[in-house]
Amino acid sequence: LDQLDLVLSAAPLGKDTPAVPTLAHRAGVIEESLTPRTNVRVLVTELRLIADIATGYDVVVMGADKWAQVNDVAFYDDAMARDAALARLPQLAIAGRNDFPVPADARLEVPAHIDVVSSSAARAGSTEHMTAAARRFDATTGAWTNPRRYRAWLGTQAGRGQHPPEPRR
Repeated sequence: LDQLDLVLSAAPLGKDTPAVPTLAHRAGVIEESLTPRTNVRVLVTELRLIADIATGYDVVVMGADKWAQVNDVAFYDDAMARDAALARLPQLAIAGRNDFPVPADARLEVPAHIDVVSSSAARAGSTEHMTAAARRFDATTGAWTNPRRYRAWLGTQAGRGQHPPEPRR
């Protein structure tokens, strides 16, 4: 791929919208984690369905767990709406994830140790798969491991007139 956009949904489908850390801080940590890569951007969207987010892209990359969600009719008005959304998807590149099935023609080969990495576990305080940038931010603020300390840190930043940067939309 010449360009990769990592798109964060402001209100992720099938998950509670995380209160901590803020979306701006999460996007900032991801951007810092990607430095110095110039062909990867972090974007934020209000859209929730992958078919809507992927509009205009040549390829959509996702994990097999997300692929299972994309196929789950529970996230649509009905099966026809799901089928219409699936039909709008561009080429798929799906990384294996635990025991979730992946269509053979869409399999994205990734190292085996990656299929156990979980953003849900990171949000719950697991730091083992965090990037160095995320670990530094967490050590300073408690963003993932100590939400109470993070909220206090946010208060001190606001008291200094410092606010998180707005993520690109």
